[in-house]
Amino acid sequence: MVYELYYWPTIQGRGEFVRLALEQAGVPYMDVARAPESSGGMPAMFRFLDGEEIVHPPFAPPFLKVGRRLIGQTANILQFIGARHNLAPAGEADRLWTNQLQLTVADFVQEVHDTHHPIASSLYYEDQKKEAKRRAEEFRRQRAPKFLGYFERILEAKSGSTLHLVGSRLTYADLSLFQVVSGMRYAYPKAAARLERRLPRVVALHDMVKTLPRIAAYLASDRRIDFNNDGIFRRYKELDG
Repeated sequence: MVYELYYWPTIQGRGEFVRLALEQAGVPYMDVARAPESSGGMPAMFRFLDGEEIVHPPFAPPFLKVGRRLIGQTANILQFIGARHNLAPAGEADRLWTNQLQLTVADFVQEVHDTHHPIASSLYYEDQKKEAKRRAEEFRRQRAPKFLGYFERILEAKSGSTLHLVGSRLTYADLSLFQVVSGMRYAYPKAAARLERRLPRVVALHDMVKTLPRIAAYLASDRRIDFNNDGIFRRYKELDG
């Protein structure tokens, strides 16, 4: 069965967390909105978003179609992939813990988004630059260290026995933390460099994930969309103090 991923075709965004899991799992999938309209494309995605007859309609992309099943919300999708494709622990307590970590990643991603759109997503960045600069300063000073320091403490508490957030095997939470570090390096290179001096385990986890054969092949392929200023992690020099 080929999974169908529905997400915006020109950005990494929240869909990238799903792509990384699918790539590592070795699951055949179609990135539908990036395909020609004859094979799906954007119209196919909007048919699901606008469909009134869908029993469990998604609120927004990303969502994943598996057979007749339609799964929305990034953490929910990853929980499904993890359980099916060996990217989540077997025990209930650890599965819940992995999902909790992923939801914390989601909170952090929203904080990143709000640095360049602090007032409203419907407004252009240029319409809220003054507020964005103030929000980004608080993000660099308080929020980013708090979130990334949290993940560092989790890794430190494991006494250096593993580079994984949960147990001794790779989970989707590890892949998501890799994406967060990569995004920070793109959007906030100066701030990220300062932060990483206090995050040796987080950096080591990022470097480990980057060398996984399937992830390395994905990063080198044209399936990996470059970071750009239409996504969540955006590089504005004035926000990187």
